[in-house]
Amino acid sequence: MGAGVLYFYLQRPAPPRSSFAAETPAAPRRQAIAVKDPERPRLGDAVPSDHVEPGPEPKPMTVSTGPVHGARVALVIDDLGGSVDDLRPLVSLGVPVTYAVLPFEAETPQVVAELRRRNAEILLHLPMEPKNGANPGPGALLQRMTDDELRQRTIAALRAVPGAVGVNNHMGSLLSSEEGPMNTVLGVIAERRLFFLDSRTSAESVGYRVATGLGIPAAERQVFLDGDPAPEAIRTQFQHLLDLARSRGAAIAIGHPHPSTLAVLASEVPKAKAAGYDFVPVSYLLMRPGGE
Repeated sequence: MGAGVLYFYLQRPAPPRSSFAAETPAAPRRQAIAVKDPERPRLGDAVPSDHVEPGPEPKPMTVSTGPVHGARVALVIDDLGGSVDDLRPLVSLGVPVTYAVLPFEAETPQVVAELRRRNAEILLHLPMEPKNGANPGPGALLQRMTDDELRQRTIAALRAVPGAVGVNNHMGSLLSSEEGPMNTVLGVIAERRLFFLDSRTSAESVGYRVATGLGIPAAERQVFLDGDPAPEAIRTQFQHLLDLARSRGAAIAIGHPHPSTLAVLASEVPKAKAAGYDFVPVSYLLMRPGGE
């Protein structure tokens, strides 16, 4: 089935200034690309940490095949909101990064303010109930909740992360596999004209399918970088990300602000950039199945 890329842009008001000296690099200009939906690849993820739950890779995006130049890579960093200091090494990468912020963490307001000052791409990292009984954190959406409770919690979380242009799920292997609750949650996202990134914490996730069915611009992650926090494992996953981007044309990775992850990214991103990989915000890689 053919698919099209939706350009996505929302203006953000200028928030208060912070103490960071470095400036976010300018994002590359968006260009139209043709997207196909290939077969699901073999499993390739390491066993994730308690921040992400097990699940196979989703279908990667086929944009084109050929040389490295033009292969697009989107880095999404989850679980932000605990400290503004987490942003410094990410800004220092010198490439566009998409920042997924939990709504009710200790420094969520400060993190959001700093990201908005930089005109960075922000996602609401929406906590959802997992299958393994782990605590997804404050404001989590739970399977037992009524539609109205799910709706109100989603609205409250969005208010806590002003300037978010999209949403991705934190945990959620249980809730994201339930079509009814996801229809309710994604209905709120549709009303606000945001996009949805399915973190794919479960092979049974219906998030991407429900989102596109509601006409919401959406994407799925292809690689978890740091399910295994060992540096060599992260480096292997990063190379897997580049391989997918080169063979398919584009790929999306999710990571976390762990010291080992940040160290590997600091080492490997400049090499990938020098090799010709094009790092872009995740909003550049949104798809809507059925498009011309």
